[in-house]
Amino acid sequence: MDIARRKLLAALACAAALPLAARAQQREQMRRIGVLMNRAADDPTGQARLKAFQQALQQLGWSDGRNVQIDVRWGENDADRSRRYAAELVALAPDVILAGGTLSVAAVQQASRSVPIVFASVADPVGAGFVDSLARPGGNATGFMNYEYDFSGKWLELLKQIAPRVTRAAVIRDAAIPAGIGQFSAIQAVARSLRVEVSPIGVHDLGEIGRAVEAFARSANGGLIETSSALASVPRDLIITLAARHKLPAVYTFRYMVTAGGLVSYGPDLLDQFGHAAGYVDRILKGEKPADLPVQAPTKYELVINLRTAKAIGLDVPATVLARADEVIE
Repeated sequence: MDIARRKLLAALACAAALPLAARAQQREQMRRIGVLMNRAADDPTGQARLKAFQQALQQLGWSDGRNVQIDVRWGENDADRSRRYAAELVALAPDVILAGGTLSVAAVQQASRSVPIVFASVADPVGAGFVDSLARPGGNATGFMNYEYDFSGKWLELLKQIAPRVTRAAVIRDAAIPAGIGQFSAIQAVARSLRVEVSPIGVHDLGEIGRAVEAFARSANGGLIETSSALASVPRDLIITLAARHKLPAVYTFRYMVTAGGLVSYGPDLLDQFGHAAGYVDRILKGEKPADLPVQAPTKYELVINLRTAKAIGLDVPATVLARADEVIE
């Protein structure tokens, strides 16, 4: 065989191998992301947060089905369901898992202490044992927290601003978790200067919430605060209904409570937070470790007011508060 013929055959062999090499490279570049959300699959709020995450990922160059596969599970704020789905996701050997909410992070860490986790919408990652510290997480998890506990005092300040006659506030919180204790303590810390008496209401039993609010509403000049926790958000329809029935001005943590009929909310923009979580997922997929990525506090908060609800309970929202609102529902 002459030299020219050998060169031609070698070139043809290389050309034939190129598609196989390209496909092999494509398979090698395909990454896997698990997602455990704390909502139900048909919950619009959960879907919006997932969409914000996926859109931010796409802007960073990660496209579902092209170079990344995204497996989503919905925990519905149920501990048993979350643990089951966390085990399913870990069994899929993902490169990283996005965990939305405290229950989701707890479930994933119970299933694995090695799979990288990026969390969003977590009240107290240090108190819950997810990370060693905010600056140096130290383990397999990092992400974005809701706020420092001192922020909780702003809910009582807002309640007093929007309804100056309030002298009593019932605080709906989960006393079984560090966040429930820390949030209530922060509210208590500002209560004296505002001349407001605060009392806690537990969230482990819907009947308990109903009876406690009914009893609280028998006296005048009362208001409600719904704090941030998985269990505190579950009876949202009940809390909104009770507040309306007894004409109690109520402050909530997140926007979705106000779009559902609540009076006012002040808290982090969680769509923004889930978008930022995509940035941490991107960095982990490129080789960084959760232990080296500091937990971040929110950079964007939103004040939302429902004027229809204000009118229904006979409340005139002060112009100074309306002027600060990011969104007004009329």
